[in-house]
Amino acid sequence: MRQQEPFFGDQELVLVYIAKKLREAKQVESLFDGGEVDYLVEPDRYRGGVLFVRELIGAFFYVSQAQAEAARGALGAAGLKPYEPLLQPEG
Repeated sequence: MRQQEPFFGDQELVLVYIAKKLREAKQVESLFDGGEVDYLVEPDRYRGGVLFVRELIGAFFYVSQAQAEAARGALGAAGLKPYEPLLQPEG
């Protein structure tokens, strides 16, 4: 269920999906609502494009750490690729 930021209190939120189109965002919202996943969605900027890289606006979906695995599983089962942060090299 879509929640506002105060609902999560001090919980650490994890980015699980970036929807680049409205249709995608509505699909993720429906998926999380049906799976009873509490989520926060906020617009934010991301860089996109291959030849011409530009800044675009997307819908960023966040869930609590406790629900992150379930949310990623639901996204994968629906054919959507969950967000995976790039690993930074150590040292």
